[in-house]
Amino acid sequence: MLKQIETDMMQALKNKEKEKAGALRLLISKCKNKSIELGHELSEQEVIKVLQSAAKQHKESIKMYKQGNREDLVNTEMKELEFVESYLPSMMSEDEVRSLVDSVIKEVDASQMSDFGKVMPQVMKKGAGKVDGNMAQSIVKELLS
Repeated sequence: MLKQIETDMMQALKNKEKEKAGALRLLISKCKNKSIELGHELSEQEVIKVLQSAAKQHKESIKMYKQGNREDLVNTEMKELEFVESYLPSMMSEDEVRSLVDSVIKEVDASQMSDFGKVMPQVMKKGAGKVDGNMAQSIVKELLS
């Protein structure tokens, strides 16, 4: 996946797509930094985690810029978020997450909020990068309360 991002960045540079090239260059940089931190080449799953982290940062920035009435920056962040999300696997729908949470609750025999710590790690593990953590968290709280 990292090779694909590098290839796409080179193509964006050739096509003079400055915004896309800049966003992809930043992603490559984050992946290389993580690779150095871990001391090995990143696996596909590790690259996905870096991309998810970048997407989360863009979403938080969008929220902050909206609060500050900075539409120019909101638009820039939204474009960069689109570039990041184009490399991420498609996320599970709310119904799919609800079904997954329900099955994990039955599997670990959870019945109350004190079982939250048993359920969430399993949901995130089984969701393998396709589950929005905030959505899963709210569904788990709803079903356990």
